[in-house]
Amino acid sequence: MLSLLSARRAPQELSRPLDTLPMQIGAWEGSDNPALDPAIEAVLNPSAYLSRTYRNGDREIDFFGAFYALQRAGETMHSPKNCLPGAGWEVWDYRTVEIPLAGGAVTVNEYSVQKGPQRMRVLYWYQTSDRVIASEYYAKACLVWDAVMRGRTSGSIVRVTLPDQPWALEAGIDFAARIIPLLQACLPNAQ
Repeated sequence: MLSLLSARRAPQELSRPLDTLPMQIGAWEGSDNPALDPAIEAVLNPSAYLSRTYRNGDREIDFFGAFYALQRAGETMHSPKNCLPGAGWEVWDYRTVEIPLAGGAVTVNEYSVQKGPQRMRVLYWYQTSDRVIASEYYAKACLVWDAVMRGRTSGSIVRVTLPDQPWALEAGIDFAARIIPLLQACLPNAQ
């Protein structure tokens, strides 16, 4: 159905390239990560993406954002809910957390994952020009709604990965609160 709704839709371009996101976000200093492996990029098939590591002293936050200018059936975002286990990560806890923003708060996913002895926390969400969504199902429903009512199917998925340390959740929430509005400025304007 989505392919029928989006068959005549034109891709939406970013308002600004993702790499215009600041290298300095709060106390965190960023550096670009190497490009994705071509096989992984082919599976994800984003219109644009940004992968960076932000550091504050000896602490690190990994940021990944992928933008899709036009989504059709079979050409949509890949959920970390499926990709993390597919990459060998075991999900041992899941919940949602609130991210405070000017004018309110949004809900994002928090996964605690483990691969061998390595444990990480992953915050992720779906973001359009006017929404931040945690639920994959609600994101799909909004995608259909936007295709029918607005003639657009663009969107992004954002992932913030941190080590499973006592400081990580608070730092991740603060980082997400800072990056969400910055990313919003890059996404196509709502119509």
